[in-house]
Amino acid sequence: MKFIKKTFVAFLVIFALAQIPFAYRRYQIGKLAERIESLKGERTLNEDKLFKDYVGVIHAHTNLGGHSTGTFEELIPAAKNAGLDFVVMTEHTSELFDTSQALSGNHEGVLFVNGQEVETASSDRFLLVPGSADAHEGNKMQTADFLQKFHSEGKLAFVTYPEKHKTWDANFDGLEVFSVHTNAKKMNPVLFAFDALWSYHGYAELLITQYFRRPDDNLKKFDELSQTKKLTLFTGTDAHSNIGFHLLGDDAGNHLIGLKLDPYATIFRVAHNHVLIEKEKPFTQENLLAALKNGNSFIAFDVIGDSRGFAFSAETDGTRKILGDEIDLGANLKLSALSPLKAKILLFRNGEKILEASDSEALTFEVREKGAYRIEVYLDSLGAPFDVTPWIISNPIYVK
Repeated sequence: MKFIKKTFVAFLVIFALAQIPFAYRRYQIGKLAERIESLKGERTLNEDKLFKDYVGVIHAHTNLGGHSTGTFEELIPAAKNAGLDFVVMTEHTSELFDTSQALSGNHEGVLFVNGQEVETASSDRFLLVPGSADAHEGNKMQTADFLQKFHSEGKLAFVTYPEKHKTWDANFDGLEVFSVHTNAKKMNPVLFAFDALWSYHGYAELLITQYFRRPDDNLKKFDELSQTKKLTLFTGTDAHSNIGFHLLGDDAGNHLIGLKLDPYATIFRVAHNHVLIEKEKPFTQENLLAALKNGNSFIAFDVIGDSRGFAFSAETDGTRKILGDEIDLGANLKLSALSPLKAKILLFRNGEKILEASDSEALTFEVREKGAYRIEVYLDSLGAPFDVTPWIISNPIYVK
């Protein structure tokens, strides 16, 4: 009996000591939250006279397409409370019913677009936007045929799960270079469980971002492709609202004890797509998708800082183009990037870093070579991991 008691006491001591790193992490995240809050007073809002910045998420599921327990009643308030302007739905397809009848239109001030997630017979997976009643036929079609069919119908097809993609020479419209869901699956479940025990309550979004890293492989592939074709890079939430556990409940959501680790309300606050649309144009599905197709957008982890006011443009002889646009190489062509916060601003040409401005709100560069130029911005002042995880990733400006 004494041995059992000693063993139990030893276990408690070891368990208590093992909590020290996670308790300290809670303290660090709290300090991080304070630093982020203090940065709000340092923002410079660079208002664009011609374009308005619309914030939203791409790649979200509900129970309509399976693989999720999320409902419209959960989804809509979460999008509104997260301050989103749009949500691109991507319901899985079914041969039994038309999942393109996903949530669409304006609800509570948020524009929802009814997209779908489709896997082709080539084992490539796409986000088809808007969705189609025939989308379920995609799993019987080779990628080239799938893209030809749905492009002829005016649909967009964005690569999702690029780490599994095979048909890179296909004529798709964009690439999901960062996925909140994919990054979450790389977490060590044991370490995250202890982290969550200490920090999830109160700092859920910031805790999740502690595990984020720059998507090196996906950005490398995008930079390679963008040298020969025009593409859009974007971030996907792949939100399902279905990770957690419950005891003594039912499938209708009535649970005596329950914990959900990925509610829409949390995931929708982490990573955003900012889409720039001319102010003279109304905010409609048509204009949103046109801007996304053209790459007039950038990725931002707004959980660590409000990125509105970021700008990346090219100017020459009175002509101004923004990220996603093409412009001819000529004399006096200059690229300009503006950050709403002092940060490290990196300029890339065809994937190679060519200029860096540290602790700065602006970067300018006189262009002498053709190429695809894009920007990454880092909030080094927040410390690890944000010295190696970008705050902002822009689409390129294509100098022809």
